[in-house]
Amino acid sequence: MIFFYRILTFFLFPVFALIIFFRRYFNKEDKKRFKEKISINDSYFPNNKKIIWIHAASIGETNSVFPLISKLTKDNNDVFILLTSTTLSSSQLIERKKFNENNIQHRFFPLDVQFLVKKFINHWQPNLVIFVDSEIWPNYLFEISKRKIPLILLNGRITMKTFKRWKLASFLSLKLFSLYDLCLSSSMESEKNLKSLGAKNVKFFGNLKFCTSIDSEKEYINLKSIFNKHNIWCAASTHPDEEEIILKTHNLLKKKGIKIITIIIPRHINRSYEINKISNDFNLKSQIINNFEDISKNSEILIINSIGEMINYFQNCESIFMGKSLSEKLIKVGGQNPIEPAKCGCKIYHGPYVSNFKEIYGFLRKKKITCEITNEIDLSQNLIEDFNNKNVKNKRNIEEINLYGEQILNLTTKEILRLSK
Repeated sequence: MIFFYRILTFFLFPVFALIIFFRRYFNKEDKKRFKEKISINDSYFPNNKKIIWIHAASIGETNSVFPLISKLTKDNNDVFILLTSTTLSSSQLIERKKFNENNIQHRFFPLDVQFLVKKFINHWQPNLVIFVDSEIWPNYLFEISKRKIPLILLNGRITMKTFKRWKLASFLSLKLFSLYDLCLSSSMESEKNLKSLGAKNVKFFGNLKFCTSIDSEKEYINLKSIFNKHNIWCAASTHPDEEEIILKTHNLLKKKGIKIITIIIPRHINRSYEINKISNDFNLKSQIINNFEDISKNSEILIINSIGEMINYFQNCESIFMGKSLSEKLIKVGGQNPIEPAKCGCKIYHGPYVSNFKEIYGFLRKKKITCEITNEIDLSQNLIEDFNNKNVKNKRNIEEINLYGEQILNLTTKEILRLSK
């Protein structure tokens, strides 16, 4: 099977390269560094360092490994991190972090084509390789295993939908998942699924996303000073059809005489203008925000058109709605990660469809941090209670979640360093 996969990826390489080349002209690839995905021509190499290669495909996975990277490089002077990712947005997020380039370098993940795989590994010669979430690339896995480089699946996430797909090719899954020397799962469900798919040495400490830190020294914009005497809330990671419910919620609150500012952060920011049109159809004064400097006092709906800024808005809100949870079409794949607003002390609302993060929502529900709603009436009634309650943000919950994240990070780091020796 791997032989045919290698032949197929080899002959499809020109097609992949052409697609990447064209994506560059639509601003979906880095205009200067896009070639990193299709050729290996790197002169940089860290001498006298233990190289840990971490691959985190997109922005969510990349953000989840920042605390781990900081801990590994801070506590171990001989460790160098090679961080690869796939998306343009993840590279921009990494650039904003401004890591010390002597300790960490970012590269785009080369295509899973055999000759690129060999050249990439030959150049970097990693001492340990970590793939994050559900990254399964056969050519890389077999080449890494062949060279006896320790290989970890970090925060491994195998949902039931993914599990059922892999079971259709169980002969392949048993081979691929057995190549990992260690699998640290993101949930108890994923732990069970990984074992069934043939993974060995599977452990569950907790979801790595609980380790993400909120920068207490960063200056967050104070929306309350701009919108004096207004109640501010946020709908984050919204999907089509959900924005209408959010805007109906806004109007219900408005009819009750509540001065309200609604922030909408769509899961895909290219939908900002679509949402702006819907807002105009509701006769609401909306504004697309590309940065913090151009916020108008006359706006009542703020539509965020930038990446990596959700924390700024969570810090200004007591109440958050997390999207991808209200449409029945998403019953098997619903839910967005609620950990960041929880770490900001927010009360979190969501629809009934959160299967992607059901264990996390269950954990937060026990602490009364999350609450399920089904429509705009439910949501507006809960928001009114929050606006009347001046102590929505619970410091004790924040402390407990941060402590839990520290425990996960310490156990994860210990396991990684044990394998990297």
